[in-house]
Amino acid sequence: MRASTSSIPNSSSFSRFSLFFFLLFSLFALRSSSGDCSRFHHHAPMATLGGVHDSQGSQNSLEIESLARFAVDEHNKKQNSLLEFAGVVRAQEQVVSGTLHHLTLEAIEAGEKKLYEAKVWVKPWLNFKELQEFKPAGVASPFTSADLGVKKDGHNSGWQSVPAHDPQVQDAANHAIRTIQQRSNSLVPYVLHEVADAKAEVIDDIAKFNLLLKVKRGDKEEKLKVEVHKNNQGELHLNQMEQDHS
Repeated sequence: MRASTSSIPNSSSFSRFSLFFFLLFSLFALRSSSGDCSRFHHHAPMATLGGVHDSQGSQNSLEIESLARFAVDEHNKKQNSLLEFAGVVRAQEQVVSGTLHHLTLEAIEAGEKKLYEAKVWVKPWLNFKELQEFKPAGVASPFTSADLGVKKDGHNSGWQSVPAHDPQVQDAANHAIRTIQQRSNSLVPYVLHEVADAKAEVIDDIAKFNLLLKVKRGDKEEKLKVEVHKNNQGELHLNQMEQDHS
């Protein structure tokens, strides 16, 4: 009697059957792998693509100031602290998946001004902003790099020339222009064109800046001599102003 072979699949059917399950298994494995990669990508640290360099915008720009305030606010929330933002000292950036902003900023804690370093990761196209790091960088001096340079052995050494491009000299000049504009009845705004000369001295806890400013008011150019004082809280005050006719 010849054995029946109807229950045994032929080789062609078996091959198609095996191929079907192989493809099904491969598809399942691929989808699982993609899901794992997606989860990994979400939690992976940002990839470093470029070096750190100075920010293209001014350290006093609204964008940089906004990022620094964000860093302080986020730190306060996470650490339940009460730091008060005071200003930006330096701003650098690094190209990653977006931009990593390296900020050195001043903040006031319990009446004392201190320096902090912060890193803020920004991806504008996703409306994404995250504080990556916030740490102390040391105690901030109430005086500037310029006026500290003229203070010798704790004694006043008189008026000394200081760099006109020093950021704190520029702050004093801009403060003078704003104050002059506020006190003026002119509808035409004063615009700072150049700090032509700058001197500074330190007496006790007051830094004094003696500046010669070139300003424009409409088509008119003027020279103004101003004296701006800065106290140990970092507050600026226009003490004197007169026109220079030389």
